This record gives sequence, structure tokens and C-alpha cells, in this order.
Amino acid sequence: MLEQVTAFVDFTRGTDLNEYLKQTYSNNRSCKNNLSDVRVSPDGRHIHVILRKPKVGLMTFDKYQRPQQIQSQKHLDLGLTRAVPIVDIVYFDDKNRDGGVALLAVIFENGKAEFWKFLELKGGWHPLHTADLCNSLRAKVISVSASQNYIFWCEERPPSESSSPINETHNFRYCICKRTYEVEEMAVSLGGMKIALHNNPRYNVISSGENVYLLPDLKDKSTMSLSKFFLMWSPQYDTFRVSSTCKGNLLRKDSPSTKESDFRRLITDCTGYLSALSPPDIYGYSPTGSGGLLLLLSTGWVSLLQKDGVLRQIYKLADNCLASSSAHNSLNVYQDTLALTIGRTLYLIDTTCGVELEKIALKREGLLYVNRTERQAPHLLLETGLFVVMLREGESISPATLMVEAVFEEACKYYQQRSLSSTRLTVEKLKRGGMFQAPITLANIVGDYLQRQEKLLGSLEAELKGLVSLEEVKGGLVKEREVEDVCESLVQQEVGRLLLSSELDRDSLLYLNSIFSLFPSQAWRATQSALQLRCNGEGFLSSKVPPESKHKSPKPCPSTGSSFKLSPSLSSNSKNGESLPLYKRALSALPLPGPGSDLKQYPDYEQNQDLEVDLLLVSGRPNAVLQALRILMGRRQWERVTQVAQRFCRQSPLLNKEIFTTLLCEVAQHRDLDPYLDLLWALCPEDLTVTAILNIVQLTFGLLKPLLSKVLQRETRPNQRYADILQSPSFPPPTPPRRAKGLPRSTTEPSIGLDQQHNDVIGNMAAILDQHDPSKHRTVPGGRVTSTPNPD
Repeated sequence: MLEQVTAFVDFTRGTDLNEYLKQTYSNNRSCKNNLSDVRVSPDGRHIHVILRKPKVGLMTFDKYQRPQQIQSQKHLDLGLTRAVPIVDIVYFDDKNRDGGVALLAVIFENGKAEFWKFLELKGGWHPLHTADLCNSLRAKVISVSASQNYIFWCEERPPSESSSPINETHNFRYCICKRTYEVEEMAVSLGGMKIALHNNPRYNVISSGENVYLLPDLKDKSTMSLSKFFLMWSPQYDTFRVSSTCKGNLLRKDSPSTKESDFRRLITDCTGYLSALSPPDIYGYSPTGSGGLLLLLSTGWVSLLQKDGVLRQIYKLADNCLASSSAHNSLNVYQDTLALTIGRTLYLIDTTCGVELEKIALKREGLLYVNRTERQAPHLLLETGLFVVMLREGESISPATLMVEAVFEEACKYYQQRSLSSTRLTVEKLKRGGMFQAPITLANIVGDYLQRQEKLLGSLEAELKGLVSLEEVKGGLVKEREVEDVCESLVQQEVGRLLLSSELDRDSLLYLNSIFSLFPSQAWRATQSALQLRCNGEGFLSSKVPPESKHKSPKPCPSTGSSFKLSPSLSSNSKNGESLPLYKRALSALPLPGPGSDLKQYPDYEQNQDLEVDLLLVSGRPNAVLQALRILMGRRQWERVTQVAQRFCRQSPLLNKEIFTTLLCEVAQHRDLDPYLDLLWALCPEDLTVTAILNIVQLTFGLLKPLLSKVLQRETRPNQRYADILQSPSFPPPTPPRRAKGLPRSTTEPSIGLDQQHNDVIGNMAAILDQHDPSKHRTVPGGRVTSTPNPD
């Protein structure tokens, strides 16, 4: 219901304000006033009316906090010093505001700005100073707005001799400018002027949070062809976005740092695309204050352009509500409630679900405004005073109503996803039956269901209220540990549902990302549970999830943080999506450092590398196993290295050979693997020859005796000529240099059955072993050592 705040009796010249508002409803167009020329201060204590015809000027109406101040002294109106058309009034947020202090600027067409301050103890408005917004004396201000210590405006500049004929033909002689401002004790200081956009059409400048919207001026008929789009400007980042009322943001461009942006160059890249669009006209608009913009469109839709550029439809008016753009409208958002006046009807809409909360009939047209002391409540200016929308005591929104709307919304979404038609299905069409056979059937089913469940919905309303009360009580009694258990359970249910679902769309991926960001530990445990990751007893993870379930997992993307991150840009047409093996998609989710990275920035590096090794080994792929083996060797975890080698050498002869060759090369580099040599020699492939071994490494042959003995026995019959070599003392002799040069040739005869290459190898080996066997050496006079020939 509407509750009256004031009937203007406590405002100065309240009778004159009543008379002015009555004229807004006059049928005589020559003396009819416009509610669009009325301004209400953010605190609701000052009302200003901009006079345009037949005489320009400004009317002020003020409400004192101490009414006796009006009686004790003469009230000082805001008396202007110039008879120049007024563009608008800008209210400033005075940080030094105390009691009855207000600060504003009156912006004139000629670029002048008069700054005024309201001092209640001194009887009204006092002029501070006058400043020039524009640098050019011939410039003309079209529209103005202020936000975040900036003043923005659109100004018209007269044509010059060097101006392009195209600019004159298409009326591109406007520019968008800005200045910084700072509120001081008794003044407002302005910074230097900067032109942000050149050669643009006539634009209305609307500021909302950190964004500024440039909407086409419908009064300028010469630029009607440019009304298909509008601009969204971020002064903080110097970026422009081209947007439309049917698609939201179409293009983003950064402004060059060295010079101002040019309008024609800005829209060149999307001219062709814009020509194919037929967006609806803008009938009304209002900034949200948080960076967004509310739009009332000719189609009857009330849409919200969010600060990220996404256009969201909120509510659809009946087809006969907007007969023409001349019908008076006003709209504003109050937290989660949208207030909209069309003619003499006030609509209250829930912005979260688009449900119509209330429709109130008004005696006259009204003007919505935001009172910063009560931002959550819609405030309305009418002919008879100021009003606020209040919720009747004992009333609340019916859960049954919300449930019905939710059912219809889901039905529309279900049908739209499976329909080949591009025509949008709305709840209104679905309830009426529309023009499609499928929605008619669906509406009948839903309608019949709702009729049969009417009693259930009625009882459910009370149950929901009881449930809410119970949750409030539980919230006050529950302990921290119980909260953690509940959180763990909920996260496990949600993660399991998402990971094992048949499809993961963009919304689900974003939702899964938010879960991992908010509850990283719980989400990871839930992932292990959902994918059935278990330790197989050998220190490795394995999964019992069917292969078809694994392929449903989305493609992870690299993340620099410690939390798991999924890419929302997954597409079935992606070349790298489903074509990548599962283990590689899992590896890309690990925050591992790149080459040359500082490991101090990765506190969980060792833990993540352990997980990387587990994932590589679980995959069972030869290249992945070898990669894991190299990581373990780099970390000098030799016992784990030998365990992995024993496990995977049994898989295939080729992998066995690769692993053995890798370890054989490692043996040649150091002595860390000496305790495991017997185990490594047992892994030698059946087809590996002595020649191949000696070609791979050059090392201490004393350590190779057991291996070479085994291989020689396998390749040929034992040769008595080398029996004493292979039966030398069990302890190894001193290790010779790794790279022996000029190996002495053996004078012994080759073994029967070996080819010439084997003869050379065995001869070289025998000579080296003879050199290092003490039993075969004798000292001759002069300290020279000679080899004792074998009697055989």
C-alpha cells in the first residue's frame, strides 16, 4: 500500500508546488508541465523544478528539519543570476555534510555551472561560485551527469572550416567530455577537461556506478538510423562497449592512450552486424546505481543491462500497456524490487524471478525516486505529496504463487531448449495456450497438475513457513562441527550430481567452479568419492568409475591458485576437448610451475607433483609411465623408481626395454642405484644383446659381470677361455675411468658360434677385465705391470 510521507505543507512554497503538479495533468498543451523536469534530492528534502517554457528558470521547494527556522527568518530561494536555459541539476555527495547541508550545481546550456549550498541555520540557499565546464565559449551542453568524483556531459560544438562534410550531414558534431571534481568546505573544485569521444551524435549521458551510458536522443530525428545501438563507457578503464537492446554488449574497444576516441572508428567493426539488427526502441530508462541500466522497451519488456554487458529480461507488460512512447513512465530498482509506473498504474516486480508482486492503481501519474535513507523502499512523488510503498502488516508473498510461476518458467525453459523455433516462448503465451501445439499440450498438463495439487500447495505454504522458522532456530543452536558436517554433505551431493551428470552446460561449470573456490577441501574429497578414486595398495590411485562416465568430465583449464578450476568455455566442437586423454585433462588442472618459475610461489609444489606422478601412472600409458619415472629419478626416490620399474616392465616388452634402457643410462651416471643392481639386472629384456648394452653405456665392467654372464650364457655356450674371467673374486675391483680410451685388443681367439662383432666386443671386455684382475697381474723389474697369459 501507499503511505503518505508529506502533503507538501512542510515544504516552502508548498502551494506553488501543488499548482505546478496540477498543470502536468492539464489538457492544454501550451501550458502543460512535465514530470520529467522535476528533480528530488537524494534525501527527499529538496524538490527542484526546471522551467523551460514560456520562461526559463528554476523553482525550489525545501523542507526544514526545524520548522521554526521558516518562521523566524526569511527563506532564501535558489535565485539564478542568468536567464539561460537549464540543462539539469547535479546533486553532490558532501562528505562534510552536517544536518541541513546540501550541495548542488545548476548546469546551463552555455557551459556555465553555478554551485549552491543549502544552510538551514542561515535560512536557505547560498551561492558558492560559478565555473565553466566547457573550454569553448561557443559550445552548448546537451546532457550532464555526475558519479564517482566525475562530471560527464555531452556538448555540441559549432562547425569549423576543417570539419568533415559527413559530420554536418549526419549531425556528428557532438563530443563526450569529463572533469574530475572535489567537494571542499565552501566550494567545488574542478579538474581539467578531457574529451573522451569525438564526432558522435547527440547522446543522453546517464551515469551508474563505475559506468556511463550514452543513449541516443530520440528528439534528434536526424540520427534515427543510429538508434539501433548505444554505448557503454567505463571512464576508469577508458573502454567503450557497443550495445543493443536485443543483444546486450556486441563489441568492446579500448581507447588509445595518446588521443581521444573517434565515434566512426569505434563502430566500424560492427557496422555490418548492426545493419541486420532490428532492436526495440527505448521508451524509458533508469540507472541502478551499481553499474547497470534498467530499460523499458517498446516490446513491453523491462530489461536490465548488467554492468558485465549481459542483457537480462525481467518482466513483460501486457500488450496494450504501451500504446505509444508518449505515455508517461517512470522506473527504478530498490534492492530486489522493481517499481514501474505506466500512466496511472504502479507495478512492483521481484527482479530475482520476474514475478509481479503488486499492481496499484494511482489517481494521477507519478515520479519514482530513490531516498538514500530508505533505499529498499520505493518512493513516489504525486500531485498530493510524497509517498512510500509499505508492505501491509501480516502480508507476505505467497509461496504457492512463487511455486506456480517457477513451474511455468521451468516449462518454458524445457520447451525452448528442445524447440527448433527461434520464437521465444513466454509464461504469458504458455498460460494462454499460445500459437504452438506443443505449448498448448504442456500448458494443459501443467494446468491440470496445478488444479489437482491446489490443496497440496495450500498446505505446503504452511509447511514452508514452519520449515523456515525451524531453520532459523537450528541456525542459532547448531555447533561449528555440525555446520562442517552439513557443509561436507551438501558439497558431496552437489559435486557428485554435477560430475556424474550426462551434460555439463556453462551454468553448471560456473556453479562447480564456485563450489571449488568456496570449499576446496570438501570439494576435492567429494570428487574422490564421486569418481571412486582409491589407493590400489601399491601407492597409486585408481578409479572404478565406468569409462563412459569418465568421458563426461569437462575440460579443466590451468589455474595459478591452489583450487581446482574448470573452463566454462567447453564446447563439443573444441579440438582439444574430448580428444585429450583423461589423465592429460586432469593434469592440466594441477597448478604446476612452468619452466623458470619461482618455486616459492607454489607452496604445495611437492604435494601437487606427487599427485602428478599418481595420475601419470594410473593412466598406464607408456609415455606417461616414462614421464613419471623421470620425475621420480629427478627427485632421487630410488626405491619408488625400482617399484615402478618392476610393476610396469611386465606390461609389454617394448615398455620393458624403454624402462631398462633408461635405468641403465642412469646407472652410468652415479652410484646411487648400486644397492638395486640385482633387481635391475632381473629386468633385462630377453632380446637385449651384449653389443646393445655396451653401445648404450660405458661403465665399470666389474659391476656388469653378473649381467654379462647371464647374457653370454643365453647367447652362446660358455667358453673355457673366459671361465676364469667370469669366476674372478666376487668383490668388484677398483672402478676405472668411465670413458676408457684406446682399449687394448685381445690376442685371444674368438669363441665358436659368435659373429665378428661379438668377437670384438668380447675381446675388448676380456682385455679390460684382465687389466683389473689382481690374480692375472705380475710385477716385473722396473715396476712395470704385465698380464699373465691364460694357460688355456
